[in-house]
Amino acid sequence: MTISVPATSANLGPGFDTLGLALSLYNEIDIKRANFSSISIIGEGAENIKLKKNNLFLSIFNEIYYELTGKKDSFRMVFKNHIPFSRGLGSSSAVITSAIASAYAMAEFKIDKNVVLNRSLVYENHPDNISPAVLGGFVTSVVHNNQVNSIKKAIGDDIKAVVVIPDKPMSTKESRTKLPKHYSMSECVSNLSHSAFLTACFLEEKYDLLKIASKDMMHEELRMQTLPELFDVRKTAYENGALMSTLSGSGSTFLNITYKSDAANLQERLKDKFKNFRVEILSFDNNGFIISKS
Repeated sequence: MTISVPATSANLGPGFDTLGLALSLYNEIDIKRANFSSISIIGEGAENIKLKKNNLFLSIFNEIYYELTGKKDSFRMVFKNHIPFSRGLGSSSAVITSAIASAYAMAEFKIDKNVVLNRSLVYENHPDNISPAVLGGFVTSVVHNNQVNSIKKAIGDDIKAVVVIPDKPMSTKESRTKLPKHYSMSECVSNLSHSAFLTACFLEEKYDLLKIASKDMMHEELRMQTLPELFDVRKTAYENGALMSTLSGSGSTFLNITYKSDAANLQERLKDKFKNFRVEILSFDNNGFIISKS
């Protein structure tokens, strides 16, 4: 079998730990039964020997597969990674969701995306990245009684993501330590109102209002201070047609959304100014993970 899982961008400004969307940048894993277990990695992480010895995908896959079958079978796994690590594009969520879904598939159980989503919550305790990785599109989620409840909106081809991927990673765990333990009432109300408005903008396709909707007062600028060039990325993006410009997850990637007709110009301007950063035009993925069997 082969599973393909998309990159994701979470928070989207004010939607801290709740809002996310899926991007057309994928990790792909080929899995075959074998006489002995083996792993190959192509692309991102190929040079990291530790990934073969301490592989999160394999750990989760084996745990779920044994639970479902009571067996410890051997598999040949080939990882074709395109999602950068520690760049705010949901690489961990891609690993978690695809490992769970793959275990169900290889155990010959029906793939229920709600089951995969809720089992993923055990390994990542907020749904902003795991929900779009599973469902695709723009997703707003809430956890209630340890269950994820999500509403998905497919995103049309009239808008594109222009992502700026710096050459420096950011650790989600470390970046959270920079955040305050308490927020003022006005900060909380601001983020509540903006995240609600941002959700409405995506659901109603009011993309011209995204700049207003994506204002954050809780985390974004505190995290951006680690890589001050990101302030200039946002300024440049807005000067060149971006509808919204936000830190992707905890960074370091910056997500810029623009109309399709403006995407190439925005990419060119950002490339010219930030020559050490990777700048890509991506469509939005509306499927989430996909499994194909051979």
